[in-house]
Amino acid sequence: MGPVVLLLVLVILVLWIAASCLKIVPQAQAYVIERLGAYQGTWSVGFHFKMPFFDKIARKVNLKEQVADFPPQPVITKDNVTMRIDTVVFYQITDPKLFTYGVENPMMAIENLTATTLRNIIGDLELDQTLTSRETINTKMRANLDIATDPWGIKVNRVELKNIIPPAEIQNAMEKQMKAERERREAVTRAEGEKKAKILEAEGAKESAILRAEADKESAILRADAEREKRIREADGEAQAILKVQQANADGIRMLKEAGADESVLKIKSLEAFEKVADGQATTILLPAELQGIASLAATWKESGKASK
Repeated sequence: MGPVVLLLVLVILVLWIAASCLKIVPQAQAYVIERLGAYQGTWSVGFHFKMPFFDKIARKVNLKEQVADFPPQPVITKDNVTMRIDTVVFYQITDPKLFTYGVENPMMAIENLTATTLRNIIGDLELDQTLTSRETINTKMRANLDIATDPWGIKVNRVELKNIIPPAEIQNAMEKQMKAERERREAVTRAEGEKKAKILEAEGAKESAILRAEADKESAILRADAEREKRIREADGEAQAILKVQQANADGIRMLKEAGADESVLKIKSLEAFEKVADGQATTILLPAELQGIASLAATWKESGKASK
């Protein structure tokens, strides 16, 4: 049993060693392999076999984009204001070999490089520029870090200033300034509202005056039209009355004529028609020459009639 057990143990040991040398590299990772302490190669995604006792996995490298959130760093602006700024760096490992052998501690190196680059950029800016130029600062930092980390097999995709923390006295001054600005805007808005209200009120009064004037004008026109219509109707009535009187006289004369009255009676009736036309208002009536004698005769006849009564 002794040799059989030993052989079985050896078989199990060989199988265990072979199984331990079989490696599967998952997605978005790479393995850096060393053989006897020297760089042998980089394994990508898939199934791999390493030589036992000679090869070893020096580092497992994550190829995904990663985020490094660094604590606030003290910086001094161009106008000697000390503030604290924390940054967020988005990076990705593009060369596992350089990442493994390029720098001792890549993350510490990136953090220190970020701090020094941030100090250099902020040192050329004043406080107001620092607070309003985040995009410019982000772009400059990304470019500088990308160039510096390229020998380490790292690509910096993006850099963001997470927080800009000025001193307490600066914050108080900024809050007072913001409050004063809000009050000024409120006063301007209120003044503009009052101005618009007064303009609208004046325009309304003007429009009301115009409407009243137009109404008065229309009323005066209507009154004038009514008065003119009244006078026209009165004149038409008077003309119709005169025409009826004359028509009646003409009918009377025609009837006398048809009854056989002589010319003297007709002339007297004509004189009576003239008298009615005058209506007692005229002081002088011009008669034709042939009617004057008849008029005298009619007057004498009228007087004699009155005397006989």
